[in-house]
Amino acid sequence: MSISKTLPQHEAWDLLGRTPDREIGLLDAAMLVARDEYPELDTAHYEALWSTHTDTLRSRLTDASGSEQRLMLLNRYLFDEQGFSGNHDAFYDPRNSYINDVLDRRLGIPLSLALVQMELARRLEVPLEGISFPGHFLVRLRVEGGLLVLDPYHRGRSVDVDELKQRASPHLGNIQVDDQQLLQMLEPASHRMIVMRMLRNLKGLYLEQENWEKALRCADRLVRVAPHNPDALRDRGALYHRLGHVDAARPDLMRYLELSPDAEDNEQIRELLVDASRMHTSLN
Repeated sequence: MSISKTLPQHEAWDLLGRTPDREIGLLDAAMLVARDEYPELDTAHYEALWSTHTDTLRSRLTDASGSEQRLMLLNRYLFDEQGFSGNHDAFYDPRNSYINDVLDRRLGIPLSLALVQMELARRLEVPLEGISFPGHFLVRLRVEGGLLVLDPYHRGRSVDVDELKQRASPHLGNIQVDDQQLLQMLEPASHRMIVMRMLRNLKGLYLEQENWEKALRCADRLVRVAPHNPDALRDRGALYHRLGHVDAARPDLMRYLELSPDAEDNEQIRELLVDASRMHTSLN
């Protein structure tokens, strides 16, 4: 799916929410995220940049016999020659999540670097897939005999089974991860899941900065991408409430209670609804 550059942002996000997962273009979605922050984004410039990278790589792949060899050449080009790397000095800079900034600065976080890697792989017919791994986004390639798992944040190096289990354990209560659990964690992420993880990353950063307006923007996009996701509705409603938009907050919070009647935070959400009603009454 290609999202028209002429559509207003809200309409483009609503269209993305209606699009079947298999038709969601990750690059289109990433550019849509970037257009929220950079409304005058020169998309033609970045399309030309993608084409340049693709043409350069394709000219070198004439003798590459399979996907694994193509991926090795892609990684060498991306991380060694072009200098893309994880932003270890300023990991929490929001620019690490905007694809135009990542391309310009050649710095990113695991997810944004994976997106660059995956988009170039797609153009070179390398079936690279994203993994929404606990704590740290990874990519995978099916190879003879199993999976090759790579870490785009660390120059695309491969990650073996033992290291994967060690990485996952702290995010699962320090349990000892078995092979079956690891295989489940290595399932490919849907494109919708990847877009949502991108938006949640940004929302978390803006919440830390107490930039409520931008956090609300990300929360709104999450609802548009997944309209029936209870957490997305709750978070947007809570941010509407914080900013005093009580008429917008109430339907989100009420819908959350309908979708999650047994959620642990229901009492807090009801208190927000009572407060929103009180604020509405005083405003009228």
